[in-house]
Formats: sequence, C-alpha cells, structure tokens
Amino acid sequence: MEEKKEQPEWLKRARQNDKNAWESLVRENERMVYHIAYRMMQNEEDAKDISQEIFIKVYRSLSKFDESAVFSTWLYRIAVNTCIDALRKRKGNQTISLQEQTQKKQQDTPEQNYLQKEEQIQIMQTIESLSPEHKAMILMRDMEDMTYGEIAECLSLSLGTVKSRIARAREQFKKEFLAKKELLTNNSRQNKQASGKGGGKI
Repeated sequence: MEEKKEQPEWLKRARQNDKNAWESLVRENERMVYHIAYRMMQNEEDAKDISQEIFIKVYRSLSKFDESAVFSTWLYRIAVNTCIDALRKRKGNQTISLQEQTQKKQQDTPEQNYLQKEEQIQIMQTIESLSPEHKAMILMRDMEDMTYGEIAECLSLSLGTVKSRIARAREQFKKEFLAKKELLTNNSRQNKQASGKGGGKI
C-alpha cells in the first residue's frame, strides 16, 4: 500500500483530461482493482462489471484527488466502498461461484477429499454470509494481510473502529463457520453409518 508522495506523470496529466494518460492510469491499476473486486464479489462477471464501475467513479472524482495523498490508498478506498455498496444491493439474492476456491489437487482418501472440498466451500459461503462491512474487514486483514493502520487510512476510519469491526467480523465468522462445519461433520457421519448398514445387502 506504500507509494511515493510524488505522483507519476500520467496521473498528473490524467487529472487534466489527457486521454492517453487516463488509459495509462487504467493499465497501471486495472489488475489491482480487479483483484479487489473479485475478492469481494467472488464472481468473475460481477468483478468485471464492478471494476468498470470503479474506474468510472475514479474518472469522475479524479479532479478532486489531493496530490499530497497516496493515490493507491485513495483508489483502494473507492474500490472497496463500491464493492460494499454492490454487496448491500444484492444481499439476499446472491450467486456464489466457488470453483476456483475448491479446485485443488488432493491425494487423501475420497472421504477426506470430500470433507476438505466441503470445508473450502463452507469457508467461502461463511465469508459471503457476513455483512459487506465485515466481509471487507476479513478480506483486507486476513486475506490481503493489510495492517490495521492501512485499513484505517484506506477506509477513513479510526484505528479503534477498525480493530473493533475486525474483532466483531472474526467472531461472526467463527460462530457461523463452526456451525456449518458441525453440520457437515454430522451429515458425513450419518451418511457413513447409513452406508455401513446397507453394505451387506445384495
């Protein structure tokens, strides 16, 4: 998240409505913006749409950017807040794409493979079930490995607010994930018992 205070030339020219400079700005930052959008939305198509929306907001607000600030932090804030707004709108009508999170090589027993795959799904579904604010906190702190200070600066929040929100987000995640995991374990045990009872029949 660190960046020199002296802004790149393309950023200065982009603020003066230079088309080529704006294209350079997009090229320099589109990977980071898409990464944030995909982490938050967990859906490739949504991430692409949100990335476009983020850059539209950046373009409209570029003249208001304070050159004494850190551009990457300012951009990150717009990206996260845009994703939070999008998640609020679609809450309750979500489609979750988990293929990339669950497609990994396994060399354990079929039962272990099943449980590991299901656990990955449970993790992502639990993150999806969090409020948009809590989801952003979990992703930024535990998946992006950002410091409390970086998150506070990025979202224009006090350090105390960030710490309390992260604590509440982790508590909510832990409670919901353990409940899902217990249900998965119980279902697996019941299926195994049912399979054992019928194993001797022809």
